[in-house]
Amino acid sequence: MTLIKSLAGLLAALPLAMTASAQVFVIGTGLGADCYQKTSAAYASFRDAEETCTRALREETMTLANRAATFVNRGVLRMRNGDYEQARDDYASARRIQPDLAEAYLNDGAALIYQRDFAAALVALDKSLDLNVGDAYAAHYNRAIARENTGDVPGAYADFQRALELKPDWDLAARQLQRFKISRSEE
Repeated sequence: MTLIKSLAGLLAALPLAMTASAQVFVIGTGLGADCYQKTSAAYASFRDAEETCTRALREETMTLANRAATFVNRGVLRMRNGDYEQARDDYASARRIQPDLAEAYLNDGAALIYQRDFAAALVALDKSLDLNVGDAYAAHYNRAIARENTGDVPGAYADFQRALELKPDWDLAARQLQRFKISRSEE
């Protein structure tokens, strides 16, 4: 059997519009915890949420794990705002502090997808999965986008399927799978 993309015009627009990201829980109270709350909830003001995270990094004494998490959370906010380079800088800062923080790789992969650097995104997303990222469904979904855009259509299909297996009620992954058609190959 072979896998054939249908609706090829959606390849460039639809998958890029919706990558998945993951916030990292900050233990305790204070600005770092407020940063997490504002990142995980629908914040009213990007500026307020980003400033809370920046103040936490600048003013609070935190454990290294909480500092790395706060960098990831601020990166997520920046990525949502379209500031991909600043977001990637935050993810790199988190990785320098905690090299095994899978969410830093997951989110870096998402930012790279937005920047259309699909080969680099695959490296980051593979690393997040190797580190057993908590939101593996998001890593598989994002990797599917990167794979599809590098020409690996069967790999993309398999990753969209895996994302849906890991999060069965996820309409976004289900809709992506509807774009594919499986046909028998004559070999």
